Order: sequence, then C-alpha cells, then structure tokens
Amino acid sequence: MGLAHANITLENPKLPKLKPLQVKALADSGAVYLCVPEQVAEQLKLEPLYQREVILADGRKQICPYVGPVHVRFDKRGCMVGAVVMGDEVLLGAIPMEDMDLVVLPQARKVTINPENPNFAAGAAKGFRHPRQ
Repeated sequence: MGLAHANITLENPKLPKLKPLQVKALADSGAVYLCVPEQVAEQLKLEPLYQREVILADGRKQICPYVGPVHVRFDKRGCMVGAVVMGDEVLLGAIPMEDMDLVVLPQARKVTINPENPNFAAGAAKGFRHPRQ
C-alpha cells in the first residue's frame, strides 16, 4: 500500500477576491486536522486563531499555529475548517475528509467521494443507532 493524494482547492472565505489555491494534498485518515505549510497560510492570508498542541508520527509533541477559516473543496464537495500550520506539504486529515464524506481507496492510492453517498455528503450529527438493532 502506498500514499494516497487528493487534488483539493483551498480558499479564504473572508477574502473572496483572493485567488484559490489548487494543491495536491496527502490524505491521512490517521491525522485529525487539515495541515498547511506556512507559505500556504501566508498565500491565503489566513488569520492566526489559536495555538494547538499536535502529536507527530514519532510521538513528539509540538505547538503550532491554528489558522482559519479555510474553505476546502474536493470535486463537488466542500467544507469549512481551521488548519494547523506545520510541515512542507498540505495534509488532508480526518476532520475535512469526514465533513466532505470522502474515503481513501488504498489499493488505487486515491481519495474519492464515498460511493454510498454519491450525490451529497452524509454523516452522523448525533449518536446513531440503526433501527434494526
């Protein structure tokens, strides 16, 4: 199994005249946040909102700026999230992938719209118990 990437568009909804960025993002369902390099945050003129402590893959903890809002688009889907400023590439974590109802296809090494919900994003808004249980 290799790495999966997604072509996404990032926009600053507070500055609609600012040109959106088309980027190739590493999809990581084990990560939580959208992560962007400092130069992406600067290009989109994203405002610092908070500091976040993140745990890196090697177990180290790091304090990073949290910026936003960011409008993320993939195909016909979109969401609004904040982003952690870190690293040297855009990383698409679980929050934006869940919000847009995207899935990772490991064998194809790609991200796609959830085939169970092809027309619109779906997800649980509260604890869900299937009627047959």
